[in-house]
Amino acid sequence: MRVHLESVEQMRAFAAALADHLRAGDLLILTGNLGAGKTTFTQSLGKTLGVAGRITSPTFVIAREHPSRTGGPALVHVDAYRLADGEELEDLDLDSELDESITVVEWGAGMAEQLSSDHLDITITPVWDENAEDGIAAGSVGADDEDESEDERRTVDLTGRGAAWAERMPAVEAAVSALAGVRVDDVSPADLPAEDSANEGDES
Repeated sequence: MRVHLESVEQMRAFAAALADHLRAGDLLILTGNLGAGKTTFTQSLGKTLGVAGRITSPTFVIAREHPSRTGGPALVHVDAYRLADGEELEDLDLDSELDESITVVEWGAGMAEQLSSDHLDITITPVWDENAEDGIAAGSVGADDEDESEDERRTVDLTGRGAAWAERMPAVEAAVSALAGVRVDDVSPADLPAEDSANEGDES
């Protein structure tokens, strides 16, 4: 599933809609370059989940736990950027909290998958990154043509892995599609990168 967001407000609304479908034991693997909006997404997720504590980028504190104020699952926010490999991730002993918490791992692709076969891959890509990949140089738009909303546009790809997410993805897609101004595309296995297509037996 691919979601097109036009503003920070839509990013927050998207995260809130997704949060309504999360439950204890869920693992979210969050990918995106610096400035893509990973922390904004996680903050909005935490607000909807009703967890305590200010959610910030956990670069210097690798993992933070935010307990629920409402009796729901805690939110565990992990930054794997400084971890060398999956063994260092294992050393954080996240397994002990995984079943009772909702765990979000930034920069976790290639490492965090070992924590659970059921997980949701979320990739956030700013529009200017997409333009650069298409051969349009960053900054090539004239100052008179560029406005603040241009920088807020994001594409978010969600891929559910495992049976649990295969069951939930249709409801997630329906909820996100209902958001005002948000466009959602179905992404078939043929549209995914080769390594994802090879593993695709799950819902995307």
